[in-house]
Amino acid sequence: MTHIDDENQEDKPLDPVMEGVRRKMVKLQLISGGIMAALFLAVLVSIFYKLTRDEGSAQPATTSAQPFAVPSDQPLSLTANLPAGFRVVQTSLSGSQMLIYGETDSGERKALVFDLALGRIIADVTLAGD
Repeated sequence: MTHIDDENQEDKPLDPVMEGVRRKMVKLQLISGGIMAALFLAVLVSIFYKLTRDEGSAQPATTSAQPFAVPSDQPLSLTANLPAGFRVVQTSLSGSQMLIYGETDSGERKALVFDLALGRIIADVTLAGD
């Protein structure tokens, strides 16, 4: 086995072409390290923002202030005032809102949203087109 003398290799100066390549590599390492540090700082700032942001200010829009609850011994007794001559085609329930889809006497298609908590129609949507 041959022993490589580290001291002799460190003392030898690089030729000018290799010195230029070494300098370019050092610059590239510094630039890429700076970019990585900036991106890491951006991630830390975004995590800090998510942790300190106030969640209570952005409340979802609801039609009633209180949650919808029906007592077990007192079922709801509500009346939805539909337009005269309205023919119900389909109904759907989601939470405290009921979608009533149907047609008027003139053939106009409508979707009515009835809120059970409020006891009234909160949206009257006329459907046009084919």
